Amino acid sequence: MNDLNKRFWEIDVLRGLAILMMVTYHLVFDLTYFGVFSFNVSSGLWWWFARLTAFIFLFLVGISLSLSYSRAELMGQKQEKKNIFPKYLKRGGKIFFLGLLVTLATWIFIPGDFIVFGVLHFIGIAIILEYPFLNKKYLNLVLGIIFIITGFILAQFTVTYPWLLWLGLKPAGFITVDYFPLIPWLGVVSLGLFAGKILYHDYKRRFHLIDLSQNPFTRMFSFLGQHSLLIYLLHQPLLIMILYFMGVLDLGNLFHFINA
Repeated sequence: MNDLNKRFWEIDVLRGLAILMMVTYHLVFDLTYFGVFSFNVSSGLWWWFARLTAFIFLFLVGISLSLSYSRAELMGQKQEKKNIFPKYLKRGGKIFFLGLLVTLATWIFIPGDFIVFGVLHFIGIAIILEYPFLNKKYLNLVLGIIFIITGFILAQFTVTYPWLLWLGLKPAGFITVDYFPLIPWLGVVSLGLFAGKILYHDYKRRFHLIDLSQNPFTRMFSFLGQHSLLIYLLHQPLLIMILYFMGVLDLGNLFHFINA
């Protein structure tokens, strides 16, 4: 019988890598945003670096949802879907609420660029919306491709109202420091669901992998991956404080700069 309490160390490691990449990018972004250095984060290497980071992280969200659903099936919770859905509704609602707190914090400190629909808003909604597709395989592959292509199409248009920001339609001149609309990013989660169904069917690894779970580097990245939400919530304030104590930022000038 499957060990339903086991973790797949490679997923934790990849998530930890994505978190480290995120912190690295945000350090570069902060140094640019606050005028310390001038990195090009709107195109080129760092732009692609940020997108790759987001892709890895959200792809793993899909794989993790697939694993969670497989485990629930094997534990005999599939008799009635209503026994499982509240778990995903609660989890998604919690993460979306944390996104609202991030919106509030950024509205207070950087009102000109505050986060409207960032990564936490997206993940919270995606967990709920993807529920009907958790037991699908090739449908998620098709939907993933459709969502991503549609996202590229929507990015070519602007509208005169902000009400469809969550979907992927932006008004002209819209600026925010974190934006993850449902289209195209829901497609990345769908691809993750497809991959999870293929690679970890019935909560078993369906490919050969050397066991590196006890390697020190593996354990370090696994730790980061297992605490990704907490790291996400805390890393920006910590980065700013570290830069301040290093003498890179002056808080008086900082608050004047972000409220200018």
